[in-house]
Amino acid sequence: MRWIVAAFVIVLFAGALLTLDGSRTRADITFASADVFTLDPQRMSYMQDLRISRSLFEGLCSHDPETNAAVPGVALNWETSPDGKTWTFHLRPDARWTNGDPVTSVDFRNSWRRLLLPDTAADYSELLFSVRGARSFFAWRTNALAQYAAGTKHDAETASALWETTLSTFDKMVGIHTPDPQTLVVELENPVPYWLDLCAFQTLAPIHQPSLDKFRKIDAATGIMRSDTGWTKPGVLVTNGPMKLVEWRYKRGMRLEPNKFYVGPNAPIAKSVEVVPIEDANTAVLAYESGSIDWISDLTAEFRADLAESSRKWLDRYREEYDLRIAAGASVDEALAALPAPDAALGERRDVHVLSSFGTDFWSFNCRPTLSNGHANPFSDARVRRAFALAVDKAALTKSVTRLNELVATTIVPRDSINGYVSPAGLPFDIARAKEEMAAAGWIDRTGDGIVENAAGDPFPTVDMLYMTGNPRVKNIAIALASMWRDALGVQCELRGKDGKFAKEDLRRGNFMIARGGWYGDYADPTTFLDLAKTGNGNNDRAFSNARFDGLLAQAAAELDPTKRMAILTEAERLLVEEEMPMLPLCQYVTLYMYDPAKIRGIIRHPRLDQRLSLLHRIDEQTAKPSP
Repeated sequence: MRWIVAAFVIVLFAGALLTLDGSRTRADITFASADVFTLDPQRMSYMQDLRISRSLFEGLCSHDPETNAAVPGVALNWETSPDGKTWTFHLRPDARWTNGDPVTSVDFRNSWRRLLLPDTAADYSELLFSVRGARSFFAWRTNALAQYAAGTKHDAETASALWETTLSTFDKMVGIHTPDPQTLVVELENPVPYWLDLCAFQTLAPIHQPSLDKFRKIDAATGIMRSDTGWTKPGVLVTNGPMKLVEWRYKRGMRLEPNKFYVGPNAPIAKSVEVVPIEDANTAVLAYESGSIDWISDLTAEFRADLAESSRKWLDRYREEYDLRIAAGASVDEALAALPAPDAALGERRDVHVLSSFGTDFWSFNCRPTLSNGHANPFSDARVRRAFALAVDKAALTKSVTRLNELVATTIVPRDSINGYVSPAGLPFDIARAKEEMAAAGWIDRTGDGIVENAAGDPFPTVDMLYMTGNPRVKNIAIALASMWRDALGVQCELRGKDGKFAKEDLRRGNFMIARGGWYGDYADPTTFLDLAKTGNGNNDRAFSNARFDGLLAQAAAELDPTKRMAILTEAERLLVEEEMPMLPLCQYVTLYMYDPAKIRGIIRHPRLDQRLSLLHRIDEQTAKPSP
């Protein structure tokens, strides 16, 4: 009965999906995705937001879809000083915003300044701390706002004066210069090996300042420059990427169409792309099967392991022919599309793709001394965190729970993913040692009832496990972890699933004990993962702080020898995953996509999964060419 009802709902859903309003035809490409949190590039951190942003905004650099190497974006070319500390970017003179305004070096300066303002509350401010004076400016503005709040005069005139001082201080302190509209000069504190990679990252994309100015104002009470989200709405948002925003309704999706002013490497192929948020993973598969959507960007249905096995079964039958086509130079999608069709009677299919990802699935420990309810937090003790990590049988999780046999992770940085980086060992699965760690922290089963207590006889508090709803895999893992910790450590857990936006807010406030995490690397360096544990980092929801770890990161940042630098970062991660354990790594991510390579092309398969929606297009199955 459940499936009959679901199928009926999908029939209705499919009809509604063909258009976001009755006057517009269905988009060339329609895909399912988690709902977008924000289209403000400086405030993004979630993968679905960044994916959309890559088509709406373009930075100085872009990424090659095959190799993921940095290539020209808004910047046509660049040069660097012999010491690697000064970069000069030359912008395309014909680069334009969607309203026809020229894209200039000042646009980049303004967006980078905004990223460096504590007012913005950006998760990625630290990405620019390698720029000369950027860290000092962030600290200066933070202190200036604190002094303003502590002062006695809080009015519009005083707040405006502070803002003007802030702008002039930025120009004096920070090594970002705009000698002319097409030239941007950036001075770094030290050479950054992955600097061009950062220049392709979306939070460093430019913003159209006149549009933002209409929706921001200074809060006289605090001195903070606040930005209303109205500037990111359809009909208002001005962007410089290959596509423009036409429609966006919360939980109902959005539509993108080509930006007629765009010049650059990611010129749109499809005439329209529609993004549909489908919260229930099984419903997304039904929508795909009905033909309502063309691509599921994160296949998380409960039966996804069975779907992956059906695809593997078909490919194994034609493995030799597939390998010959790849050897002859065909792309993966071309090779798959050219193989004989799957035999449905044998349970075969070709539209499920298991892709290696540059990411780690982990759970976070709240490291604050006290919980949000004011009670003492047992996870502020590293011994407790190590005990919980040691008690997890990760191989059993990937074999019996996820059933995808992902690579078990004992590190945060995916093993063997970065050239020149040697991963530490991490902690093994060892229940006996886990119990020893708990006992050392004072938690022992003193009454023989299977529940551990402290010296005062108080039982270990019920562990609040926070996760985002909508992904059955996450809930199944949470259930398995709770069972392992109950059996091995004598603790009770309580699962708490919440909608994404509400869960994100709980994470920021520290309203959890253990929370589902996970991270996809933003650039090809260990620090894209290690910075998550840095004191004060915007993505450090755990509030973990360790002076030695921070010192190692600072030492690595100043080290010019690449080999020595990587060795320092190895030691930093060893401290993280063998001693402190603010995050419990479970496995390296694989991402499952669902699309038919005989119909859809342009989906990037590189482990970074740096998708460009502008490159998506439908294939004419008869001619194997892009449809007109």
